[in-house]
Parts: sequence; structure tokens; C-alpha cells
Amino acid sequence: MTKTRSRYVCRECGAEYAQYFGQCRQCGAWNSLDEVIVTPKSPAFRSPAAPRQALPLSAVRDHDWQRLSTGSSEFDRVLGGGIVPGSLVLIAGDAGIGKSTLLLQTLGHLAQTLPVLYVCAEESAQQVKLRANRLFGGHDFEQLYLLAETDLEVILRELDSMRPRVAVIDSIQALMYAALTSAPGSVSQVRECTAALMRLAKQHHIALFIVGHITKEGAIAGPKVLEHLVDTVVYFEGDALAHHRLLRAGKNRFGPSYELGIFAMTSQGLQEVSNPSVLFLHHRESPAPGVATIVACEASRPLVVEIQALVTPTTYGTPRRSATGIDYNRLVQILAVLEKHLGLPLAKFDVYVASAGGLTVAEPAADLGIALAVIASFRNCLIQPDTVLIGELGLSGQIRPVQQMETRLKEAVKLGFQRAIIPPMDVTSMAGLQLIPVARLLPAVLAALPTGQAMNGWALTYEHDPSQPE
Repeated sequence: MTKTRSRYVCRECGAEYAQYFGQCRQCGAWNSLDEVIVTPKSPAFRSPAAPRQALPLSAVRDHDWQRLSTGSSEFDRVLGGGIVPGSLVLIAGDAGIGKSTLLLQTLGHLAQTLPVLYVCAEESAQQVKLRANRLFGGHDFEQLYLLAETDLEVILRELDSMRPRVAVIDSIQALMYAALTSAPGSVSQVRECTAALMRLAKQHHIALFIVGHITKEGAIAGPKVLEHLVDTVVYFEGDALAHHRLLRAGKNRFGPSYELGIFAMTSQGLQEVSNPSVLFLHHRESPAPGVATIVACEASRPLVVEIQALVTPTTYGTPRRSATGIDYNRLVQILAVLEKHLGLPLAKFDVYVASAGGLTVAEPAADLGIALAVIASFRNCLIQPDTVLIGELGLSGQIRPVQQMETRLKEAVKLGFQRAIIPPMDVTSMAGLQLIPVARLLPAVLAALPTGQAMNGWALTYEHDPSQPE
């Protein structure tokens, strides 16, 4: 009888150990080791002269796959232009964010012309039917099939016999492979189920969408190898209490990564947002102190975003810094530059900075807008509402160039902005937009704040240099 043995696998990095440790020695994660039962395999027969199977690159046949439209231009954008036959797409997000709704809407569109399969491993077929009635108004699709099953072998047989063009597995953490003794959702179960589904999907050219859970830290639950097995990883983001959702591609073998799609959650399901920049602009009709407008780029998509700042005297010994939607370390760095080169006494003030609408802005092009929003809140003055701010802020106070400047400026023109404060770049003119190139922080402040407010009660005459006398 073949003996079994236990191995301990890290769910974060996939490292294996013969015994349990509280901390993974490879990635340093705590309490991340899961027990996996391993059955030794008999040694395979090795032929002394196996035939060569490798082909030269020129002999590999090209396949011109016709992508399938999801019925949503936003979803198609994130996938790189549509669904590629035989591809595996992993969609992860918080519970209740709308993953199942998005995929059911996609299958409803495809079922008008193609056979599709929805495997509901967490819900009954009746529950999915109720959601479909709400989304489609009671319309029945003859080519939309439901399978309420968690047994992997049953699902594989159904896929092999039915051969749908597109299938959804909701969710991978609920599937169970009977040959393994571990519980559903464990490292070994998720890995083996995904690998088996991948082999079948590639063999029969079935486009497969896999729904994944995420942990409280925001990472995809299960082994890290899960993200390497699939072709595309898509994150569904947003506040469950807000009406808009962000669909972001973290990895894509068939298109650009980090593309962004924006949806609005309504009573009829998820509706794509045709002009997403409007979602993140609120102050143009009633401007307020401490508000600046930037143009961020998510892959190829420009988005005009409102940055809000609040500077208030601290009541504690250590001032508080809070960042929502922007990188905290980046905020601390910008505040240090403002103290060093403009002499702002921010060590005595609490600083709160947030991006409007819940959008996460991670690129350096937002630095100038963040800095000007903090300065405007500190002085309690208004940045001219027809102005956008684009530029990276260097540690020595210089304004550095950023990529895709022409794309950003065209988006600003489309939304009616008249002025753009930018770093010195090759772009020297833009129809309908006054370009104000600045190389240092101080000229940017004087250009952004209305005449008089920049100088009122504040000697903003030079960038602060400790080596110079006050």
C-alpha cells in the first residue's frame, strides 16, 4: 500500500516545508502554512531515446482567434478587446461587490448567439434564476445553462460533454477534488482544481472565468500560483455602499495590464459609465479651499480626478497624516518637500488628503496637485477651478515630466478646462488650453493661486533654503 506524507505549503509564495513553522522563511508571512497530503507516485518509465517534440518557432502555426464581445465596452477594454477563446480569467473582489452580477450579465449577452455555462458552486440554481430575472426582466435564454455543483469531476465531465464557448466557475474556493483529503478552499484544492480546469479549457478552447475570494489584506485567497496559472487577473474594486465600481486588470497575457473599467451599480445591474471623469469632479460649480484637479492615467485611459486636502492645527504632540486613495509614503514625502523648500510649518498641523470618488491614484503625476491642494488648504484660498495640475514633484522642489502628457491634456480640453500647469515638455501647445510650463514648485504655486491670495499674509518670495538668512 502506498504511504502518504504531509507537506506544508505557504499560501502566499508557494514554498514547501517538511514541518510546520509559524513564519514562512521565504516570504516572511506569518501563519501562512497549510498542510497538504502528498501521495508518492511510482517512477515513470523512461525511454532511452524519446522522440523530440520541440518545434522551431517558424513551424508553430498561427491562430487568429476571433475575440468575443462581453456586451460591455468597459469590460472589453479591461480584457484587452474582448474574450479570447481558451483563456482563463480570474476575477477577484470583496463579497457583494458585484462579481457574480457582472459575469451573469456577460453570459446573458453571449447566450443570445452562443452556448454558455454558469457553474454556481456557492448558490443554488434557484438563487441564480432569481438574479437573472431581475437583471433580464424575466427573459429566458435557451443557451444559458446552470450547474449547481461543487464536485470537480462532475464539472469537468459537464464541460467536456457540453463544450460551451464560455463558462463561469463561481467560485474556485468552493470546488472540491475528491482525491484530496484537504478541505475546499485549501492550497492543494485550489491549485489542483485550477490546473484541471485549465487543461480542459485549453484543450477545447473554452473561455473560462474563475471567481476568486480575497483575504482581509486585499490579496487573492489561495496559493500565489493561482495567479500564475491564469491568463488574466482582474480586480473588482469599490465601496459596496457606493454606486460605482472599478474593474482593473492586474495581469493580462492578451492585452495591456492595469486597464481600468468603470461601472455604476443600479437596480438593473451594472451599467458602464461613458464619461468616468465626471464621477470624480464635484467642485467646479462651487469651488472650495484645498481642492485641486489632476489628470491621472490608468493604462491608456485618462481620468480627471479631484484631490481634496485639509490642513488643521494639531491637538496632539505628533501631527497626524491621513491619505485616502493616494500612497501614504508619497504624501509624507510631498509634505517634507513643502516644509523644506517653501517653509510651511506643517509639523504643527494635521494633514488629511483624499481623492474624490474612491479612485486610487498611485502615479507620480498627481504630486503637483497634492502639493497645491495642501498649500491652498493651509492658506484657506482657492485654486482657480479652470486649472488642471500635472507633474511629478522632485525632492529638490523641481517639477519633473510625466508620460502621456498629450493624452492628459486632450481629456482636460474635453471637460472644459482652460489652463494647465505642467512641467517643461515637448508639448508646447494645445487647442483650447493655455499651457503654463513651470520648472520649480514656487512658480507653480504663483500660477495656480489667484492673484493676491498667494502673497496675502505669506512671504512667498523664494523657495526656503536653510543656508540662506531669513
